[in-house]
Amino acid sequence: MEILFVKIVYSLFWLATTLIRLPFSKAIKTNEITISRKTTLEKVLLSLTVIGFFLLPFLYITSPLLSIADYRGNFWIQSAGIAIMPLSLWLFYRSHKDLGKNWSISLEITKEHTLVDWGVYKHVRHPMYTAIWLWVLAQAFVLPNWIAGYSGLFAFGIMYFLRIDKEEKMMMEQFGEQYANYQRKTKRLIPFIL
Repeated sequence: MEILFVKIVYSLFWLATTLIRLPFSKAIKTNEITISRKTTLEKVLLSLTVIGFFLLPFLYITSPLLSIADYRGNFWIQSAGIAIMPLSLWLFYRSHKDLGKNWSISLEITKEHTLVDWGVYKHVRHPMYTAIWLWVLAQAFVLPNWIAGYSGLFAFGIMYFLRIDKEEKMMMEQFGEQYANYQRKTKRLIPFIL
């Protein structure tokens, strides 16, 4: 697959993801936070994801700085990555839309926080994480560079595995038996499977 085409497609994917999140980021600015688990580790993990999702792919797309890690892309793998992108974008959007003002980039509970168990949350507890796993998988498939392609998987993988249990514990503390029932009815990432 032509490298210019790959870079354009990935840039459009990145732009679409940013445009999806922007209005939701603005909407939550007035939220009154009652519980915050924003630790130094949380800030480091979020910074790591910015590097893995944005900075390294941006450097790859706009400069030759990472060209030492280039490899020849496989048409079918890159095509699979491009095919994953719309699903990732749709799920990313639906997750934000269904959460509404309950969404936060950090581990936080707001004054008017509710347990969202409808829409895509009816099927999985963390569809936004599912969308991001699809995103970083698409990034790894599409960008033929060992650093830029896999940096998202690396960064998000670390954040996910260090954060998910803390997030679920926080939700359990906030919603108690209601969240326990929700956990029994749903899977974390993939309906009926995982």
